[in-house]
Formats: sequence, C-alpha cells, structure tokens
Amino acid sequence: MATSPIWASRPRTRGLVLDLIRAARTISRVELATATGLTGATISEVVRELMGDGLVVEAGRGASTGGKPRTLVQLNRLARYSVGVQLERNICVIVVVDLAGRPVARTSFQGVAAMPPEQALPRVAAQVDALLATAAVDRDKVLGVGLVSYGPQDRRAGVLLTPQPTDQWLRHPVAGRLAETLGLPVLLDNDAAAAAIGEYWMGAVDPGSTYGCIYMATGIGGGVVVAGEVYRGSSSNSVEIGHISIDVNGDQCPCGNIGCLENYAGPAALVRQAIATPGLAQRLALDPASADFLTEFARIAAAANAGDPAARSLVEQSARYIGCAAVTMASLFDVDRIVLAGTSFAVAGSIYQTVIQQEVDRRTFIKRAHPVRVVPSVNGSDAAAIGGAVLVLQSELTPAHSRPDDGVPPAPAGTGEAP
Repeated sequence: MATSPIWASRPRTRGLVLDLIRAARTISRVELATATGLTGATISEVVRELMGDGLVVEAGRGASTGGKPRTLVQLNRLARYSVGVQLERNICVIVVVDLAGRPVARTSFQGVAAMPPEQALPRVAAQVDALLATAAVDRDKVLGVGLVSYGPQDRRAGVLLTPQPTDQWLRHPVAGRLAETLGLPVLLDNDAAAAAIGEYWMGAVDPGSTYGCIYMATGIGGGVVVAGEVYRGSSSNSVEIGHISIDVNGDQCPCGNIGCLENYAGPAALVRQAIATPGLAQRLALDPASADFLTEFARIAAAANAGDPAARSLVEQSARYIGCAAVTMASLFDVDRIVLAGTSFAVAGSIYQTVIQQEVDRRTFIKRAHPVRVVPSVNGSDAAAIGGAVLVLQSELTPAHSRPDDGVPPAPAGTGEAP
C-alpha cells in the first residue's frame, strides 16, 4: 500500500493545484496563481511541497513574453500508479495507469461469471499481481484499485446489490475481500460512472462542461459528469439509463420496472432477436445456448458493419432505442455531449453514433439553445477499467473535487481511513 503523505488527509488547496497541473499538462506558477486566485507565495509553497513528494517536476521554461521566461511544472507521471478492474458478466479487464491516467499495462480474461465470488476474487487478485509484476510497477507507488461493475451497489459498504451473475454475489463484500487478498485499498464504483469520469481525466472534454456517458457492455448504463464530478444522486446509483421504460406495455424487467431499454436494445436482446430472425443465426453461427452475449453480439455487429441487411436492421433498431434514452438524458441534465463507451459500442460504434446523433438532433428539447454532440469514448473498449483507475487517482489526489452533497468519497476498503 502507498505510504507517502498524499495518502493521508491533505488541504483542498493542494488537491486543487495538483488537478490544475494535471489538466494543463505543463503550467507556470504564475498561471496557477491566476487560475486559483491564490497568492504567488502560496502557490510556490504548494508546488514546492508537491515536488518534495515527487508528484510534480519542473519541465523547462515557457516562451518569453518580454521578461524572463517562466519555469513550467508538470506531473511526474511515474510517481504513482493505480489499477482499474472492470468486473463484467462475461469478461474481466484489468489496467494499470500512471499518475496522468495513461495506461501502462493491460490484461483481460473470461470465466469469472461462472465462479462464486470466493473463487473469482482470488483469481482477479492473482491477475492484478501478475500485471503489476510484468509492468515492473513498484507496489509502494500503487495508490489502490478501482473495482467497477454493474449496479445497483452500496459503494460505502463495497457490496453489489444484485444477484448477478449468480445469487452468491448479492451483498458479497467484493471490495473488502479483494483488498484483503491484494493488500491494497479497493474502491467500488459503477462501470458507467467510471467510464464517464475517464473522459474528463484524459482531457477529452472541457473541464467546466456537463456531459453524459452511455455505457454498453453486456448491459446498458449511464453516467453524468458536471464540472469534473460524477453526479451521484442519493445513493450513487444514478443515471441507470438501461432501466428507463421505453414501453409502458412491455415485459417486466428483473429490476422491477416495465419495458426497460436494456431488454430491447442491449446485446443480450439483440442476440435473442437475431436467433429469432429466420436464417440469421445460422448465417452468423450464433449459439443459442451461449451465455457469452458479448461474443455473440460482436458477430452481429461485424455482420452489420459488413452490410448484412438483417444484422444491420437489428443494430439500427437498437441504436434508435438508445437514441431515445440519449434524448431523455439530454432533456434531464442539459448535457452538451454524450459519450458512447464500452465494449459493445466499440464493435459497432459507427452505426450507433450515426443513428443516435440523428435521434438527438431531431428530438432534443434543448437543441435551440445548443447542440448536443454524440462522440465515441477516447478510452475505447477499456473505458470502464481506465475510469476505475482514474477514480482512485481523483479520490486520493484531488480532494477539491469532493461534492458537498455526496460528502467525502468513501474510504477505499482496506485502508481504515477516509481519503
């Protein structure tokens, strides 16, 4: 576990300055003072402290503006690391990122969904250990692990509030057990929220913007980010876009709602629809008995991309349904951008992006005030895993982002202290 002073409680000023340095890539002390409104002396003191901890280094001098060129500072990217673990129904993705949130190592494997948590979590821990060793990352520099998965969740208790993939996972202390095995703090969060914040950390969006993320892997989720902060709601189970009703006369979803989006537009739904389409299942060699919906969906997406009329019709219909959800997101949160993230969007992104953008342009209430752009995630199919690692960096290094209505982020399991 990391033992440097940044793991302990820090002044908000320190986190604010560090976040500005991260976002700017390189910046002078004078520019930091201007951006924060703090005195030059205070900025110099904070920067000196950050440099003493090894988090910030000098990066040469900027262009002269008539006087002495200003000395620039930047993050020391190799000073700290974090790990992101995306625990999906069909796949587990693990990434290691540096202090700037840039991936330095990655692995993925299948089979976790078929295991009870007592067997699956030690396997995940072994893969994390192996990846850190392969990347030659000093564990003393690892801040923690962001474990991201589907909801609903109890973030503070570190448990899933859903019997998926099996009943054994319901209320199992996934964060605590993984922390005990790894000897590293573990922070549980929603995969869609993680994917959303990853866009902010990687500089893909304006720091002051309000944007949404629709996340699709095995299921469909959503997240909204306001000025660099994930919108949490009262229990951090907000923006579950896959469980909004798009058919008031539809079938009941296991979540309790009627006609949920996920049951019409998600990968599992498309696989069912493809199997029911005469000739399509045989043509694409779909396996009706397979529970690996990501692989089966990828075959449908590949056929759609290649111009198969039946496959493309199914994907476009899914995209129109998700376009309806995107319109709802834009109307509720007044977003200026909607990011499409996750494995399933990565394999059929161009079709989804085009159709969803058309629906948003045609139907969004706010279109007279400003456009709403639909864009792919900069983090591709690993958006959730990278976002999980970023959430650890954000919660530990930039406490200035704590929301008053969400309180201080929960202590990662295994630390015994609030960040």
